[in-house]
Amino acid sequence: MIHRNDGQWSLRLVLLACLSCCVVATSAEIPGASPSAPVTAAAPLVAAASDLKFALGEIVEQFRRETGIAARVSLGSSGNFARQIEQGAPFEIFLSADEAYVRRLFDAGLTRDDGSVYAIGRLVFFVPTGSPLDPDPRLASLRRRLDGGQPGRFAIANPEHAPYGRAARQVLQALGLWNAVRPQLVIGENVAQAAQFASDGNTEGGLIAHSLALAPELGRRGRFVLVPDELHEPLRQRMVLLRNASPAAVRLYDFMHAPASRAVFERYGFALPLD
Repeated sequence: MIHRNDGQWSLRLVLLACLSCCVVATSAEIPGASPSAPVTAAAPLVAAASDLKFALGEIVEQFRRETGIAARVSLGSSGNFARQIEQGAPFEIFLSADEAYVRRLFDAGLTRDDGSVYAIGRLVFFVPTGSPLDPDPRLASLRRRLDGGQPGRFAIANPEHAPYGRAARQVLQALGLWNAVRPQLVIGENVAQAAQFASDGNTEGGLIAHSLALAPELGRRGRFVLVPDELHEPLRQRMVLLRNASPAAVRLYDFMHAPASRAVFERYGFALPLD
């Protein structure tokens, strides 16, 4: 782990973590990671968009098996992570769900380069078992509920700092549903929390990441359909090495570009950028 001599730094990081409400996980807590993996001084510190919860879990576990290095991964909203990095958080790799945050950090001189697009995300309309809604690409069942004066609660990620939340808002605006559904929204701090809200039976559905909907634990709770991508701006997801990246972080960064890692991203519903 990277240490600072200033004792106030540790307190500052704790406060930042609380304020951002990020979901922080060690490699042992991410799905697919090994609880017995030792965390060594070389373990890279990674900030990752929460839509990568399952895909990245598999990748870092495979990296651990091949190298013996157990990465430490924090999951949360891309906007919150970008702000933390600007304020000095010692992450070494940043995987953002919106490439604009990476470019902002690059312009500020906080990264080694402008990174690379590793995936293009997709949004889905998820409906839990027992919901009166039907999963349809243009949210016709939601429109009927709203027009009939029987709206239920509906989940999206926070559009102010979560890229999938911003895409969800764009979809609802494009379909003319935003004003009607807005009072019924249940806002997740990030898209993983929005997926939890959409699937736990306390909402009628939600707009969440395809990569999360494909996970077995969500698949058992409901149904989903892809939302047409022309209804929102592309979710171009970019990763980058921060200026303080260690040799272990560089190895992990290179590993995430390898064919095996790209296959994992693709299996979890991400479109891959052209080489």
